[in-house]
Amino acid sequence: MITVAIIEDEPAVRKEIAYLIQQETNIELVGWADSVHKAIKLLEENQPDVILMDIQLKDGTAFDLLKKLNPIPQNIIFITAYNHFAIKAIKYGALDYLLKPIDEVELHEALERYRRRRENNPQWMQQLSLAQNSIQIGELPESIVLNSINNTRIVSVSDIVYCKGDGPYTFFFLSNGDKELISRPLKYYEELLPAPHFLRTHQSYLVNQQYISGINRSEYIVLKNKEEIPISTRRKNAILTQLFSKK
Repeated sequence: MITVAIIEDEPAVRKEIAYLIQQETNIELVGWADSVHKAIKLLEENQPDVILMDIQLKDGTAFDLLKKLNPIPQNIIFITAYNHFAIKAIKYGALDYLLKPIDEVELHEALERYRRRRENNPQWMQQLSLAQNSIQIGELPESIVLNSINNTRIVSVSDIVYCKGDGPYTFFFLSNGDKELISRPLKYYEELLPAPHFLRTHQSYLVNQQYISGINRSEYIVLKNKEEIPISTRRKNAILTQLFSKK
């Protein structure tokens, strides 16, 4: 049996989540709270297996709440309305989240992810901090969390040389020569690593501009390490304009 607590200040959303939880097998709702103050008591008294937590509460944010808990729980699924900056922030931190209105299938999948992932994550605090900082600055953060097949890694954005998409996967090529395989499509990271910092040169490539040394026959981007990245015909004019407009 998995126990769940709801931290949500919108009554209609809270009611809907409670209903969906009741449809799940071996899931028990232990209570709800609509504020930071009430949530502290709820979580300390019940120690739920999973916390469904809205980012914005009556008297503060989810991050304000987490600062008051010791230890900070790792079993959080964030809930948010469609807010571009909030979603980007939790993606940077590789945190699990659900969009309002809550979809029954997505909630079920999120709970299933928890069932499969009950181990301790030593980098959880860094992931939370990265997401919170991303919300506050509202621009490209210094680091991004990559959940690879074997581990969770926090990587400096400046160390990403380029990304190569392969269907539902993305390879990250780093400045120290490491390569990480992530089970997310390239399009997912195109939003998180936007222009002018990164350049989508091709359907399969996203390149960090700081590692570009030149252009070869307008067909390839030449990197400082001498690698060549293809330029798609459709993107050629836009790429050339972006690279040389300030020169």
